[in-house]
Amino acid sequence: MSRPFPPMQTVSTGLVVAVVGFFSSFPIVLQGLDAMGASGPQAASGLMMAALAMGLAAIVLSLCYRQPISVAWSTPGAALLAVSAAPAAGFSDAIGAFLFAGALAVLAGMWRPLGRLAAAIPTTLAQAMLGGVLLPLCIVPFQAAVEIPWQALPVILTWFIAGRVHRLLAVPAAVLAAALVVVLFSDGPSVRPDHLLAAPVWITPTFSVASMIGIGVPLFVVTMATQNIPGIAVMRSFGYAPVAGRLFSAVGGASILSAPFGAPATCLAAITAAMCSNEDSHPNRDQRYWSAVMAGVFYCLFGMFAVAITGFAAHADPMLMGTLTGVALIGVMANATFAALEVPAEREAAILTFAITASGITVFGLGAAVWGLLAGGIAYWVTTRLRG
Repeated sequence: MSRPFPPMQTVSTGLVVAVVGFFSSFPIVLQGLDAMGASGPQAASGLMMAALAMGLAAIVLSLCYRQPISVAWSTPGAALLAVSAAPAAGFSDAIGAFLFAGALAVLAGMWRPLGRLAAAIPTTLAQAMLGGVLLPLCIVPFQAAVEIPWQALPVILTWFIAGRVHRLLAVPAAVLAAALVVVLFSDGPSVRPDHLLAAPVWITPTFSVASMIGIGVPLFVVTMATQNIPGIAVMRSFGYAPVAGRLFSAVGGASILSAPFGAPATCLAAITAAMCSNEDSHPNRDQRYWSAVMAGVFYCLFGMFAVAITGFAAHADPMLMGTLTGVALIGVMANATFAALEVPAEREAAILTFAITASGITVFGLGAAVWGLLAGGIAYWVTTRLRG
């Protein structure tokens, strides 16, 4: 029988989950919003609403289904935005693309053919696209180590050493190191933000075919393939039976509601889902949903201070923020590259997807991720036909 209040063990687990989920990837979200043309207040609003969306979604879904449904913002999606060209019409066009991606997620949950189509994208190609997206970002720390060594190297070394102690400590420790570097190297009189609490900023969306196809579709694909579908698989591996379609629609709905305030995409989590679902969360599996609920509460609290976080980050050298983003994504890129090249018969199509995506090209207004997935898909189809 469910308890009216969360067990203390799930409160501590929820705090750890929220710290890992938020502080390991918020620099990536900020990079993505900045690349899309968001102003400082708009980026703070986007970060706040992304945190609130995933926090509230985790609370509501976990309480409704009595399962540890861990929700996140789409880190791979934010990384995709960070290497994509800003829409010609500005951030409002990006908002339209975010809404389109959220609508596709809702539709994928409600209309099985679209859900099956998203799931049918070969894992090797989806991971190759993700690896190609991440490669330019993962190179930045080493460029920064040459250009601003006294700022970048402490962050890189902290990340590496902390990761040897515990993998989940690596990026939060690097965030702390970067904060110290900002304090030491800031040119301004003070790195303290003018305000502590964030306020939502409404951005009226505009829509263009180029942005919906070039940003919205890849955002939907990478989020579904690398977050939503694996998130369901993780929960099932721990003996839970999530209703995939309803959860896809729920996080897609959260994306739609938060997008006009700057948030890119809300999705199911994979890594933090495992943290909430295993026996370390609570010995009684029927109580583990409280860990996801409490993580949602802490996400909301962190989100309220988004303006302080973005104000502090504004004092940092852009290369330093790039370093933080890069080290946070190196492990993700390693896993994506391994998964992309795991099947020998599909390696050529995967490496084609990877190379074109990493090239950063834009043709007919469509970004490299679209062309990489398209070219890789054609190569995959032809190779499969010839084998058959």
